Amino acid sequence: MFAHISSQSFVIQDERVDKVLDVAEHYDKIYRYCYCKLRQRELAEDITQETFLRFLNHGHDFHTAHALPYLYTIARNLCIDEYRKKKPLLAIEEERIEDIEAEEKMITGVSIRLALAELEEEERELLMLRYVNEVPVYAICKVYGLSRFSVYRKLKSALKKLEECLQE
Repeated sequence: MFAHISSQSFVIQDERVDKVLDVAEHYDKIYRYCYCKLRQRELAEDITQETFLRFLNHGHDFHTAHALPYLYTIARNLCIDEYRKKKPLLAIEEERIEDIEAEEKMITGVSIRLALAELEEEERELLMLRYVNEVPVYAICKVYGLSRFSVYRKLKSALKKLEECLQE
């Protein structure tokens, strides 16, 4: 009987650990997404927390296939709301560089930012979702309401534009 109770407690503990890992993984992805959109650490943290609060208030579960696309949709809408409130004056913000390790790293970073600034907002967002946050294509399809073919086509086009901008 003791072994039976013990094995049940391990199962419950394992499920809790899985849920904590799922939440942590999703939280990190949503935070990176918000930070890349807003470029302010505190604001990105606030928007990420609000995203999860809204998600949880609607009684959704992190183990469903729809969790990640729904979280990105909430985060995207909250970021858009924030843009509407602030109306940023500059497309590219100057960031403070606290620790410069190498000049080449800085030049590469600036080159990529300038090249990304030449892309349309949707193209930047698609590239960030797919390649920075490693969001699966099916999830991107659900967030944007597009077919898989359309997402692949847009990603390929955005990558080509980015490459052309970097070669200039």
